[in-house]
Amino acid sequence: MTNQPEKLVYIVSLGCPKNFVDTEVMAAALLQANIGITPYLEEADIYMINTCAFIPDARNEASDTIKDALDWKAEAPEFLSVVVTGCLNQWDVDGIYKEQFPEVDLWLGISEVENVPEHMSNMLGGGLKEKMIRTKRPKYLYDHNTPRIQLTAPHYAYLKIAEGCDHNCSYCSIPRIRGKLRSRTLDSAVKEAQAFINNGVKEIIIIAQDTTFFGDDSDDPNVSLTGLIKEIDKIPGDYWIRVLYTHPASFPDELIEVFNTSKHLLPYLDMPLQHISDNILECMGRKITTKETVDLLHKIKKEVPKMCFRTTFIIGYPGETEENFQEIYDLCKEFEFDRMGAFTYSAEPYTRAASLDNQVDHKVAQERCDKLMQLQQEISLSKNEAMVGREFDVLVDVTAEDGSGVGRSYMDAPDIDNSIIIRNDGSVMPGDKVKVKITGYSEYDLEGQLV
Repeated sequence: MTNQPEKLVYIVSLGCPKNFVDTEVMAAALLQANIGITPYLEEADIYMINTCAFIPDARNEASDTIKDALDWKAEAPEFLSVVVTGCLNQWDVDGIYKEQFPEVDLWLGISEVENVPEHMSNMLGGGLKEKMIRTKRPKYLYDHNTPRIQLTAPHYAYLKIAEGCDHNCSYCSIPRIRGKLRSRTLDSAVKEAQAFINNGVKEIIIIAQDTTFFGDDSDDPNVSLTGLIKEIDKIPGDYWIRVLYTHPASFPDELIEVFNTSKHLLPYLDMPLQHISDNILECMGRKITTKETVDLLHKIKKEVPKMCFRTTFIIGYPGETEENFQEIYDLCKEFEFDRMGAFTYSAEPYTRAASLDNQVDHKVAQERCDKLMQLQQEISLSKNEAMVGREFDVLVDVTAEDGSGVGRSYMDAPDIDNSIIIRNDGSVMPGDKVKVKITGYSEYDLEGQLV
């Protein structure tokens, strides 16, 4: 008979899938220490928030969530606790948020992922010497032996193959927050993928700050994204492999071939370009030119005709002229990305770009961003209209009481891209892979019938 946990933790995970993996590791560590987790706030003794701090919107979301947690704590402050973990604490070197929210009981940095139970126990037992616990330069990296609770839907899982980043783009604070590049071993990543497949996962989503830079810090030439995909591809089973967060400057030619030869790798490419104008790319530190970027895009499109392209752009970077923006607009109009997002530049404290003099007026940047997204909406609508009558394998994510389902084709990553609404007799369940014929469309979603 197991001991009932004395405390229950309610967890909120903010930000990207990379952060979500940390949340899954922390959840497992808590359970191993006999500290329970609950999806119901009214049952909880501790409210834990794993934060993101990448851009102001992320920090605002973290701040709002902390306020909600403290409102909850105020109902019984002698019994309830609030713990804040993750990127916000690494970003906040000046202690702004710690000063703003003194009622928070514990602040934990990036490297404390597996040590959360110990710090919580000290907090509850009165043995906590300092509320803020973090290392200046994070070095933590989980592996296949690290306990982890899969908190996604059972049929897909994130495989984080590296931590940190060495690119040091001028606008980005991730290297300062997450530390230098730390790649897992090939063996460790493959073993975790094998465990996912053994447990019924039907979609493995490979993530890192830059997945194409995986292994650059290793002396083993076999440690690369291409090598990893080839090894995972050998595992028997009916599953998909999807790759996110590739970088055009480190994209290897041999990976293009793997898209055509792999049994499981989806022809889907997430490649955030950020900009396309030479002078802006150089100032950003993107390590690639306009011509090299365009040549790479056309090469991939030619050699992998079914490829679904996803990208993002930063609009209003310091010094961006109307002509610079027009280059992005013209590229999007010509290339017609299948999936594209854009956001306005924000001057991140402690980054090189924040000190540049020629900052673009936010209103101008927003107008440019809106114009680009209007173009993408038209492109997406046209592409979706062309899908009518075609059939796709669809992985069902959720089902509704009316019998309909919502799923994704190879062109769509969860929580990022489009969805396919499946009209059926209620026979499909989450995790099913079904054949769907497209019968309707909107700007960003499709509708179809079971074949």
